Amino acid sequence: MAGEVSVPFRAGREGYASFRIPAVVLTGKGTVLAFCEGRVGSRADHGNIDIVLKRSTDGGRTWGPLQVAARNGDHLSGNPAPVVLDTGRILLVHIRNAASATEDAIRRGKVTAADGRRVWLQHSDDDGLTWSRPRDITGRTKKAAWRWYATTPGHAIQLTSGTAKGRVVVPANHSLPPTGTDNGTEGKYNGGHCLLSDDRGATWRIGYVDDNTNGVVNVNETTAAELPDGRVYFNTRNDSPSPGNRADAHSRDGGQTLVKPFRPQAGLTGPVVEGSVLQLRDPDLLLYSGPADGSRALMTIRSSTDGGTTWRTAYTVDGLPAAYSDLVRVDAATVGLLYETGDFSAYETITFRRVPVAEL
Repeated sequence: MAGEVSVPFRAGREGYASFRIPAVVLTGKGTVLAFCEGRVGSRADHGNIDIVLKRSTDGGRTWGPLQVAARNGDHLSGNPAPVVLDTGRILLVHIRNAASATEDAIRRGKVTAADGRRVWLQHSDDDGLTWSRPRDITGRTKKAAWRWYATTPGHAIQLTSGTAKGRVVVPANHSLPPTGTDNGTEGKYNGGHCLLSDDRGATWRIGYVDDNTNGVVNVNETTAAELPDGRVYFNTRNDSPSPGNRADAHSRDGGQTLVKPFRPQAGLTGPVVEGSVLQLRDPDLLLYSGPADGSRALMTIRSSTDGGTTWRTAYTVDGLPAAYSDLVRVDAATVGLLYETGDFSAYETITFRRVPVAEL
């Protein structure tokens, strides 16, 4: 398919063994900000990890130097969830934990609260050039019983209409403590929620909570979009073995509650993986990006004209390995796709592709 391609992050370069977990936004000044995790020592999900950033002032064709947006000493800063506010300020909600704290240990309850997953916030008022000191907001955004915790990954949103206009919505997920003889690593203990701020990041609270331990739909990494009718659409990775790997839900009150709990979405086939959604207003299309092959390959953009009820394949990138992704509207004619891919592994690069809206 047509589309200009650039590679802002390549494994083994610029002081990092691996780059993973992309997130992308467009600032009010038209700068594309590409975030990801810069993993210092290996590709592992724990260890010394920074949130790094590159800026593009030409729509993602070329990129400036690597910047560190969030660093936690020799420990972990990850799961970037950026959002551009109507004021021009850029918020960066993210997660921190001790370098030695693995997901397995956290889910088993073997990690202290201080070393476990905590939620932090930074902001930029100069188009992503510099970032504020981080602020710990865990007390308002994470229930004491929750063990594992992750924001998005991918971009968050600010609502533009309705009674919740101006609200910031950050999809997130968590794990519950186990019951009986379980150890807490079982998929059925995954749950979903979102974070809400009605004062542009000054204060936060927890919105909907979707917990379901019967093993049908267990919410994991989640993404959100505001539909033209004002509803918020949530799409999630389902970590249960059946009936499918995607699930979705809608909210009519800006993420405070769900109309119905998350239900399977059979129209989006693919592996167990993170995905991204983006609502276009002109044309009226809800987009989803993610691999279409069960082995984490065949990056594909699919589209919906009915708010996520049904889906069709709109744009197939190629047949190469691919994993996590994020979507952004670059300009009237272009959607940007920031995604993990490579010739022989999905984790060789984080690539940016300019996709013509006319081809969607």
